[in-house]
Amino acid sequence: MLHAKNSYLLGVLAAFATVVIWAAFLVGTRFAVSGNLTVDEVLILRLVPAFLIMLPLMLKSGVIIRGQSIFSLFMIALGATAVFPYLISTGVYYAPASDAGALAAGMLPFWTALFAFTITGEKPTKIRFLGLIIILLGAILVGSYSILSSSGQNTWKGHCLFLAGSGMWSMYTVYFRKSGIDPVTGLVFGLFWGTAVVAPTLVIFGDVSFVKASTFDIFSMIILQGLLIAILAMLLYNFAIRQLGPAQTAAFGALTPILALIGGFFFLGETINIIKSLGIFTVAIGVVLASGIMEKALSSFPK
Repeated sequence: MLHAKNSYLLGVLAAFATVVIWAAFLVGTRFAVSGNLTVDEVLILRLVPAFLIMLPLMLKSGVIIRGQSIFSLFMIALGATAVFPYLISTGVYYAPASDAGALAAGMLPFWTALFAFTITGEKPTKIRFLGLIIILLGAILVGSYSILSSSGQNTWKGHCLFLAGSGMWSMYTVYFRKSGIDPVTGLVFGLFWGTAVVAPTLVIFGDVSFVKASTFDIFSMIILQGLLIAILAMLLYNFAIRQLGPAQTAAFGALTPILALIGGFFFLGETINIIKSLGIFTVAIGVVLASGIMEKALSSFPK
């Protein structure tokens, strides 16, 4: 019993640390792609340093996973390490980090519940279902305000990319949980194949020259993208999935929209207005309900 409680607590701490890093990722990436780095360059700085750091472990443990479907292997190999960050990084080129917090991280429980039901048949309870509906309403509020207040701009492109990236990450979450592999194996496998496939493609066909980037730009992205996001956040997130399950892990994204809103305001000068703030906090409330935390709290009271 004690071991189970400790495992749950460690899962909660891992999920909490992950969402803090996610918020830093959204704010930092928005700053980078709005300045001296291209989206392709940011992804290179995410993949290659992490690949080199984890290379000894790759050589030791191997980079082949057996017993999985082709689509499951694709999601674990490329979905989280390459496709997801590319969609989100491109999205924050068009739209604010605060929007990304609500429409990318905030929508994770919605998409995860949908894919969990489609892939594994897992059904949300009534309270979680209510939370998912509230998340959707909050996301609509954020999106509709930004579009209406940014007429003629490309904010809508960022919103579509956020939703696509969130869906991609949610599918990865479900398939990773279903695969039964451990967090380190998942990280090593994803980094190897993500880097081996995507990095050469970007160098040959993408916009990768670093001509505008300073040494500070490059090293700050290596730390944020390559160390904190590609390695630490992935390990923490995969560990949290193993301890809590995909739905509850994704639900900790409730903090990410709020942290991204605050970070965007202080570090990027993004506007905080009543309607967008209301939408973001609505998403956060929905995420809390969708996490199942309320149900755990209610079940703990004596009947």
